[in-house]
Amino acid sequence: MNCDQVEIVAVDAENWYPCCQLEVAKSQIGHIESNAVSIAQSKFEPTLMPYAILLDGEVVGFLMFNSVPEELDGYWIYRIMVDQNYQNRGIGKRAASLMIQEMKKLPGAKRIVVGYHPENKEAHQLYAGLGFVDRGDRFGKEMAVVLDL
Repeated sequence: MNCDQVEIVAVDAENWYPCCQLEVAKSQIGHIESNAVSIAQSKFEPTLMPYAILLDGEVVGFLMFNSVPEELDGYWIYRIMVDQNYQNRGIGKRAASLMIQEMKKLPGAKRIVVGYHPENKEAHQLYAGLGFVDRGDRFGKEMAVVLDL
């Protein structure tokens, strides 16, 4: 598979429902909110930016980030998921790279932060591979890793 065929597009009237139908693997269910909850959250928190992940024009994943800085003086990634049928193909890493490029355009962007459960090995591998560093920051049950731009 050529990951150059991966793109991210804003969630809209055409792709919101396909985003809601995506599912993570059973082992990942406790690690992330559903896409439906995330999309609803973005309607009540307008600084959240939800995107569909497309492969050859088909919705295969979802991501969301905040467009205002938060804790640790950074812009936070809220969600990133790839449907269980499309995992382990490099789609998540390519989509995360595209998301980071978008986030770098945010006003005064100096740092990107993401939190995840420490037992989520897939998230750890993804973010470590993108250059995120664990500085020991913890928020409840989640660890936060940082990418300084």
